[in-house]
Amino acid sequence: MTTTPLDRGLSADSAQDLAATAFTLAKRFAAGATMWAIAPGAEPHAQHIAVEFVHPVIMGTRALPAVALTGPELVDLVRVSAQPGDVVVAVSGADDPDVRSVMRRAPAWGATTVWIGGGPRPADGAADHVLWLDDADPRAPATGDVVLLYHLLWELTHVCFEHSGLLTPEAGAADETVCVTCSDEGRLGEVVEASAGEAQGVARVRTACGVEDVVTTLVDPVAPGDLLLVHAGMAISRLDSEAGR
Repeated sequence: MTTTPLDRGLSADSAQDLAATAFTLAKRFAAGATMWAIAPGAEPHAQHIAVEFVHPVIMGTRALPAVALTGPELVDLVRVSAQPGDVVVAVSGADDPDVRSVMRRAPAWGATTVWIGGGPRPADGAADHVLWLDDADPRAPATGDVVLLYHLLWELTHVCFEHSGLLTPEAGAADETVCVTCSDEGRLGEVVEASAGEAQGVARVRTACGVEDVVTTLVDPVAPGDLLLVHAGMAISRLDSEAGR
């Protein structure tokens, strides 16, 4: 009989990653998040994930809001769908260009990211959580280890709701990314509208805090879709489109 990596058991590191991801998802759902699932190379994965998360593990427990996004222009679909606090879950190989773009931009949209797949791993920091199997094929639409992996994620997320006290944010929790000099953090921003007319040097930029006017004189010219690092209301650098996070 042929065995699979999950038949043989997850490694300690993989099991820890899975538990941490489930805990994060439970906290986001408890705070009102919606999950957006994508799988550009095998869309049934996205549909499968959405169906599972809206289906309670135990009768009487809560359904979790999850939606599959499919079709062309996937990056734009996620851009207009995801709101601050939401979750984006992707199933793909590490080389999928749409998923790579979504994962880079999600921090500017305020979304938490989970990347599930197999084969060569994404770069470190490519997503908030990476659940990876070295020898699994994420293109398999309905069977295989990748499916079992997100089934475990679904079940463990519901288990976390059995410990609701852990899902409440701690009062007064400090944000370690805040600058001690000016109390403003370095944030990823995506240009929505470039400078024009009398507004030269100022662009409309979307960050996890919303859309705001940002001074861009240090990085001009900018165009819609450009990724910028924003600090104290000013764009201080431009992020390469293929750079890591």
